Amino acid sequence: QVQVVESGGGLVQAGGSLSLSCAASGSIFTINGMGWYRQAPGKQRELVAKTNSGGGTDYADSVKGRFTISRDNAMNTVYLQMNNLKPEDTADYYCNAQGYYCPGYGCAFDSWGQGTQVTVSS
Repeated sequence: QVQVVESGGGLVQAGGSLSLSCAASGSIFTINGMGWYRQAPGKQRELVAKTNSGGGTDYADSVKGRFTISRDNAMNTVYLQMNNLKPEDTADYYCNAQGYYCPGYGCAFDSWGQGTQVTVSS
């Protein structure tokens, strides 16, 4: 079983910065992708940023130029640096990790963290 735990988040004024961290642990053979998603009240969960094992990244248009995702493969950890935060960034932020817990067919995992709240005041 693979566990994903987020840390960081909190309350910040518009224009401020926050940093989120996410660590995956447990029976991990390899992690292919890690990413951040968010869900605001009354809205669907959406992609914020994700990265693959080769270092490729993908960002939501709404956060490009403001957020940066980075990853420490050795530590199975992914980070999200959020700058110039806006009230519309207020949401619960969830970390996702996808990979394999053994070198074989049928060993894939797709794990989510419990979420961390980010609130941006105007």
